[in-house]
Amino acid sequence: MTSVADADADGARRSSSDAAGVAVLGACALWSLITAAAHSGRPEGVLLAVLAVAAGYAAGRICGALAPVAAPLTGALAGAALTIGVPHLAPGPQPGAPLGHAGATAALLALATGAACCAAWSTAVPALRPGLWAVAAGIVATAAVLGTTTGVLAGAAVLLWSLAAGRVSHRGAGLAGLAVVAASVTGLTWAVASGALPGGPAASLEGPLTRHRVELWQDALALARQEPAVGVGPGRFGELSATSGASPLSDGKPHSALLQQAAEQGAIGVALLAAAFCWMLYALWRTARPTAVALSAGAALTALASVASVGNALSFTAVSVGAGLLAGLATARPLTAEPARQQSVVPRDRPMP
Repeated sequence: MTSVADADADGARRSSSDAAGVAVLGACALWSLITAAAHSGRPEGVLLAVLAVAAGYAAGRICGALAPVAAPLTGALAGAALTIGVPHLAPGPQPGAPLGHAGATAALLALATGAACCAAWSTAVPALRPGLWAVAAGIVATAAVLGTTTGVLAGAAVLLWSLAAGRVSHRGAGLAGLAVVAASVTGLTWAVASGALPGGPAASLEGPLTRHRVELWQDALALARQEPAVGVGPGRFGELSATSGASPLSDGKPHSALLQQAAEQGAIGVALLAAAFCWMLYALWRTARPTAVALSAGAALTALASVASVGNALSFTAVSVGAGLLAGLATARPLTAEPARQQSVVPRDRPMP
């Protein structure tokens, strides 16, 4: 009877998070169509991203249920192999390292590190865990070999957070901390674009960000102020930005998911982007998987959100699929029991009510 009650509670938790996900992703797709109709925009990019996240999430749920250890490990290795084997993750002109594919590479490696950490915490064989940690560390080393400092920092942060997650008893506090980190990075991005920072900090940030990127952000913020509610229409930043138009290799994007949403889809678009991230954290909070698995996946998704706030990561389909896949893997209900969760992985973890 206890097992039946636990199964019913788990089903209720999963149903609420799934319903929230359907509502958020559906709203994102619908709003992109509305704003495109209002300003003759091109919603295909947004629709593709929504489809990629949904497809990745569904695949993660299926694969995570069938193979809770092998599936995230395979995903981690595939993500690392993709960054090595496909230097440019999207067709079209590459503006160079500061604005090109570097952000997507860093985001994909952070997601791969998170997947390897999820595999480590999911295994019921303690002897396998050091080897899986070694895979995660190897992915961070891969970022160093590829020369992406952002990838090294993001992957190392995910790995360290995951190692510490084994001692966390209340996932809600950990996930709330990750949300604060993401909000802080996006707030800092907005402050840089609006010129709200003092001269010293602003100058120190402008160096690694490049002046060109900051000017793109300023153009995006100016467009957002022109149409604060609905934006100028999806896909129209490139044709309306003076900085983008003056660059011969411009890809027509401001290289910040936050500011691109603000410019092209207004305040409602920004709210929907935030809602999509919050939905993933909510699904991780409600899942019956071990707390360490939920926090590892949450750390990787937070790293992605941070990279996307200052780069172009979400414009790459592979990254959107990877984000959905990791969230699905971390919230899947394995077909077999997880003795590690019940015994030794997180002894103080308790299923959410």
